[in-house]
Amino acid sequence: MHIRLADHILLLHMRITQSVHALCIPFQISAAPGIVLDRSVYCSIVFGETITLIDTGVAGSESLIFDTIRSAGRHPSEIEWVILTHSHPDHIGAAASIQDATGCSIAAHPAERQWIEDVNLQNHERPVPGFASLVSGSVQVDRELIDGNIIFLDKSRELSLEILHTPGHTPGSISLFMDCEGVLFSGDAVPVAGELPIYEDAPASARSIRRLQGIAGIEVLVSAWDAPRRGEEAYDRLEQATGYLQRIHETVCAHRGTDSRDLMALSRKIATSLGIPPVAFNPLLARTFAAHLRVCRYQNILESF
Repeated sequence: MHIRLADHILLLHMRITQSVHALCIPFQISAAPGIVLDRSVYCSIVFGETITLIDTGVAGSESLIFDTIRSAGRHPSEIEWVILTHSHPDHIGAAASIQDATGCSIAAHPAERQWIEDVNLQNHERPVPGFASLVSGSVQVDRELIDGNIIFLDKSRELSLEILHTPGHTPGSISLFMDCEGVLFSGDAVPVAGELPIYEDAPASARSIRRLQGIAGIEVLVSAWDAPRRGEEAYDRLEQATGYLQRIHETVCAHRGTDSRDLMALSRKIATSLGIPPVAFNPLLARTFAAHLRVCRYQNILESF
């Protein structure tokens, strides 16, 4: 049984701006015996004097990435940096294979380093179905990225990426803003209304989205969970994300008075109230709801700053 949780897969490969190409990489997760969930994740290729990848998709994605680079008249050997927005398997999955093939360097926030450099530890601490098939191996982080860092992609220093620490989904999640072309790469920092909400810290997630809303000049929002959004639609998506967090918060806190000793049972009730298909329920959702339960003293998640 195949179940598709998203309907935004329009094109596998899109040229977003003169320098940026986005790839939608489909993959599958075995949620239970006989049940397969169809998922997808976006990664980006930034063409400067060298090539920079923002996330890598799951294991095996290197073939699609390399073919896209060749179709643009460039060569995979030109990849100098892989920037990982965070450490989850659908973002780091092909990093080891890409590094083996190209000798590129890996960059990420220091809070994500441990799980990137030891994927077995990550699988132990945050198991997901089919983890081993989603990740090609561990990689060493060559450069730690912190808030405010600027990465220059050409000698003119005109093509650059500003690092924005946007925690919530994970402690070390980062977004990147390319000011010269108005492109905001948000990784998984921006939940998509109606999709599976996965984050570890609800107030931090709300703060991060609000921060991104305050950036002037966003021409394109490139999210890992959603098709690229242009112009006002980009800001609309950010506003919808905060609304979705508030709806989740209100739903979770409305269930707080019920028997909460069994978090998984309580979380199933919450998921049903939110309209999340039962087959899509997983322990990661329970972690998301637990993040709201911890701050139910606030009626508005945006007040819990």
